[in-house]
Amino acid sequence: MATAEIVAVTLPALCEFCWVLKAAYGFTPHQLAVSLRLLADSENVAIDRDAVEAGLAMLEAGGDFADGVIAYEGRWLGGETFVTFDKRAAQIITNQDGSVHLLTAAS
Repeated sequence: MATAEIVAVTLPALCEFCWVLKAAYGFTPHQLAVSLRLLADSENVAIDRDAVEAGLAMLEAGGDFADGVIAYEGRWLGGETFVTFDKRAAQIITNQDGSVHLLTAAS
């Protein structure tokens, strides 16, 4: 990676990166955030910085990086309400002044 001219890292790849570091290596949310920032701040890495920051904000609020990225992309595409089964993600988005619809099994 260090010798590549540019390394393009997609959002799905970053979500998988987080999942593997957490599930397989037992990284804490803090360790995940540090790792993501190191990768994102690498001079030759191209990423969607705004989406990564949204994912980091969700992660640092106690949620999952992927939920933050999904919420960001939904807003970017014109969506107004984050729809989820995840109660924790719904609460964090609500706390961040977002509109949320929490689905239930009966929904």
